[in-house]
Amino acid sequence: MASKLLHPQIPTSHVLPSSTPKNVKTQKPLSTNHNIHTNLRSNFAIKVAEHSSTSEDHLTITQLKTDINNTLQGMNRGIFGMPSEKKTEIEEMVKVLESLNPNPYPTIDLDKLGGCWKLIYSTITILGSKRTKLGLRDFITLGDFLQVIDVAKGKAVNMIMFNVRGLNLFSGKLIIEASFKISSKSRVDIRYNTSTIVPDQLMNMFRKNYDVLLGIFNPDGWLEITENI
Repeated sequence: MASKLLHPQIPTSHVLPSSTPKNVKTQKPLSTNHNIHTNLRSNFAIKVAEHSSTSEDHLTITQLKTDINNTLQGMNRGIFGMPSEKKTEIEEMVKVLESLNPNPYPTIDLDKLGGCWKLIYSTITILGSKRTKLGLRDFITLGDFLQVIDVAKGKAVNMIMFNVRGLNLFSGKLIIEASFKISSKSRVDIRYNTSTIVPDQLMNMFRKNYDVLLGIFNPDGWLEITENI
């Protein structure tokens, strides 16, 4: 599955990628999904031109990242859909950002991918009956989507935060562990290892539709790294 993420990096670390399984992040293979992480990512699969980075490029990159973040305000990462014009606008800005990537072969210097990333945009969507089944219309809201990448161990942990409204407000998270290995100069293959939901209260709420939840967030596939600045 392929996907693309725009994320800014979180202090103390650096995030999900793109892949091609059934949906996309790089989370599943229906089509190509794009995820934008702020060094918390994935996924358009656009080849980036090789060229040296200049101070002018740096200023342009900084401004682009600011513009993308501003454009995404109020969009809830695109998870519940967005107007087609807005989606086109965001993806055009991402293409320009990717074209300025000074690292055309990012897996050669994969250490830059390590750290904690936060998802700020994805073309993966939760709509219709899926949103209803998962309780995301009424009493469950989505929090941060984080990805912690350990390059040395070839491991990635995705964490999707949830808040549950009701008589007893509580929060929890879906934790998905995966392994990855380099498959090309710009791509890594991703293999799902295990997953769980904590606390047990939240697992009990999702148990009936757990396959639906994993069908959306399963990272199996591959990640195309198109921006590594």
